[in-house]
Amino acid sequence: MTNEKFLNIEGLCAKAGGTKVLNGIDIQIKPSEVHAIMGPNGSGKSTLAHVLMGRPGYEVTSGSITIDGLDVLSLRTWERAQAGMFLVMQQPIEVPGVKISDLLTEVAVASELDPQESLSLLRKEAKDLGIDENLLDRELNVDLSGGEKKRNETLQLLVSKANYAILDEIDSGLDIDSLALVAERIHMAAKNDELGVLAITHFNRLLDILEPDQVHVLIDGRIVETGPGELALQLEKDGYQKFLK
Repeated sequence: MTNEKFLNIEGLCAKAGGTKVLNGIDIQIKPSEVHAIMGPNGSGKSTLAHVLMGRPGYEVTSGSITIDGLDVLSLRTWERAQAGMFLVMQQPIEVPGVKISDLLTEVAVASELDPQESLSLLRKEAKDLGIDENLLDRELNVDLSGGEKKRNETLQLLVSKANYAILDEIDSGLDIDSLALVAERIHMAAKNDELGVLAITHFNRLLDILEPDQVHVLIDGRIVETGPGELALQLEKDGYQKFLK
């Protein structure tokens, strides 16, 4: 390990179901930086998120993923989470029998944080995200709307004190007001708490608030263009046609 602080994805190639999906991804995300991934459906955006978190069913064939100098490719998903990575899922799952308050108390214990302080933070963050406190004692994501699930995911991210957040289409299922609440809070975490962010999205409306340092265009598992935040506006206007063979 080194003293360097960043999430480093270098030459990452991966297969899913025997088919090569990622073809050499290079991204470096430092604390407080926001990077965006945009691309057409089927370009490998969600695959990248799953590979970063070590989801079963994906085979890394070459390349590396390191968090602050720690090689995480051999680590299981929960170990990557303990190393500081958090995935906000595109489609959060329901977990019957597990309360969000109990889950985050256990996260605090595993992370050697004070459980009572974590519960206080949980209530504060829930209020800031417009989450009814009664939902904290509900089963995780059970019978919640898509927008409520995304707010729950954001709440878990903020209370877990992760160092790097992967947002897999966090804006899908959110109305305008909810999107503003969620995106503003993540933007604040990036600026004030040095959260590094990798945001996967189709739309500039999320990036308007997150203010990305870099936007990466992913086509057929490769980053074919990288540019400043204005690139997202251009993509929304012109699409991806010029990058397609």
